[in-house]
Amino acid sequence: MTVENGVKVITEHQAANICEPTPPRKAWFCATLLPDGRNARLEAASPDGFADMLGQASVGWVDYSAVDFDTEAPAAAQIFGFSKALVTSIACEPTVNYQDFDTEMGLRLPSVRVAQFDVKVYPVLMLLTKNFVMTIHPQETDTRFGRLRRYSGTMLKRLPLDVTLPDKLTMLVIRIIDENNDSNFQYLRRIEEQGDELNRDLSNPATPRETLGPKIYAMKHALIAYMDALWETADVINALRFGDADLLTDDQRLLDRVGVLTANVGRQIGLAEHMSEVLASGLEVMQTIYNNQLQVLNNRLSTVTAWLTVLGTAVLVPNTLATIFGSSAFDMGPEDMWWYVGVLVLSTVASTWAAFSWVKRRGLIPKKLD
Repeated sequence: MTVENGVKVITEHQAANICEPTPPRKAWFCATLLPDGRNARLEAASPDGFADMLGQASVGWVDYSAVDFDTEAPAAAQIFGFSKALVTSIACEPTVNYQDFDTEMGLRLPSVRVAQFDVKVYPVLMLLTKNFVMTIHPQETDTRFGRLRRYSGTMLKRLPLDVTLPDKLTMLVIRIIDENNDSNFQYLRRIEEQGDELNRDLSNPATPRETLGPKIYAMKHALIAYMDALWETADVINALRFGDADLLTDDQRLLDRVGVLTANVGRQIGLAEHMSEVLASGLEVMQTIYNNQLQVLNNRLSTVTAWLTVLGTAVLVPNTLATIFGSSAFDMGPEDMWWYVGVLVLSTVASTWAAFSWVKRRGLIPKKLD
């Protein structure tokens, strides 16, 4: 780029580079472990060549990032021989997150993303058959699986070569679920940070009250959505542990590792519930403070009303007498001034004392103002 007369000029070569098409998105990924311990991995825009890699592998992992999850997930699964019934049942049925068809099985895990108090839960399909695991997820969850793709070689090398295929599949499934759970758990910290900011707003008397209600609702809704995702994860892991699927292991040591996943999810649920309890207790304290403030204001209004009653009575009674004596029915002259003034003063004092005594007996005037 050159500058001529103060104007930036782009050369033809630079313009050609700018206009070059962006490389295709590598939505497909395959990593395999060969029988001799070597591993292979391929990231591409299409699954071409994946079948050959899986045919030579002892165990493998295929990952697909879908732009339109609802339409692309069934088609992607059928490329690798998974039945439409399996994919449809776990992808479209909200209450079904585990299916075992003997020669193939499927799981649906929740993938959580949090921005402020906006909790979004995306589905992650995990399909198992023969010697590989396939995961299908929306493009929005690429971050966590991008890291898993990068370290897939190390992950597969840690699988023992001398164990059975169900054991290898189980270890691979445990590793993928654990990675997804760890990513989900990180978002609880973000919700906690937002909750701390909410508590700061609650403790600030200058915070507009009309803004607190929506924030409190958003906080509680975020916790509920997050805990729902954790409960769904716990259901899937328990089904995996006690489902007795033919594709998975019967080794109790590996099943105990699945139990560790359940315990980790349980701890996160406990933390989320504790946050909900802390929020509820904070709201109760703030409600008590507001009620006390309203009570103080109500007492002040009652005091003002009481004094206005006394003053009103002090003015009303003599004014009424003055109106009566000033009528044509009473022929009053200058000589009546003294007793007329005396009646007004006496009536003012008497009415004021009577009104004050009545208000005091009713308890409308605080003792400190007596």
